[in-house]
Amino acid sequence: MIDIGLNLTSPQFAGEQAELVARARAAGLDALILTGTDLAGSRDSAALAARWPSYCFSTAGVHPHDAKSVDEQSLVALRELAALPQVVAIGECGLDYNRDFSPRPVQDAVFDAQLALAAELGMPVFLHCRDAHVRFIEILRPWLPKLPGAVLHCFTGSDDELDECLALGLHIGVTGWICDERRGQPLREQVARIPAGRLMIETDAPYLVPRDLKPRPKRNEPAFLPHIAQVVAACRAETPEALMAHTRATSAAFFQLPIQE
Repeated sequence: MIDIGLNLTSPQFAGEQAELVARARAAGLDALILTGTDLAGSRDSAALAARWPSYCFSTAGVHPHDAKSVDEQSLVALRELAALPQVVAIGECGLDYNRDFSPRPVQDAVFDAQLALAAELGMPVFLHCRDAHVRFIEILRPWLPKLPGAVLHCFTGSDDELDECLALGLHIGVTGWICDERRGQPLREQVARIPAGRLMIETDAPYLVPRDLKPRPKRNEPAFLPHIAQVVAACRAETPEALMAHTRATSAAFFQLPIQE
């Protein structure tokens, strides 16, 4: 199994990163990809990933919440980070019109700039979209032929949005949201429509604790990915072993991870 998205730089994990990585290994995970959500966080994620070479990797990017902080030097710094061997994607980048922590025109411009950087460097993108699907697709579509791959992480959109993403060739990341009996029912039905080879799994730890874990922990962590995988597999009428095998293969190929079969 590969957790394609977790926030190991979160203050909730301060001083505990080694224990979290050890528990992930013990739970059977083969690799972790640490999400960069702003420039400082991308640097920190890359530094953490370097502590566990060939097991931890990272992304470098700016989340739409922080788009207002980006200037020309930010993109220079992202380009430098992207040259590190442990950095395997540009992102988390995209649009978030739900909270609007950054002005929408600024989000749009920063998203486009990061897509341009990924295309220039030949790197895949790790994407975020919330309440912005139409504009998200408008900005992304022209770049897709120039990108080696794009994964929309933590998908929680509509049936039509999923169909459009799949038609455009996007990969889809599924989190413990699928374990939420209140909000996860649409995703439980949608996940069966994602072809093998386009599906990845993630925790987004420490966020999105699987609500059906008993007793329910206070925070999420990568060691809970096997539980998420079991729920996803049940929704797809697959065995957990089959689900874990094809999502692992998909993620390793997408991010070009140097891990053993």
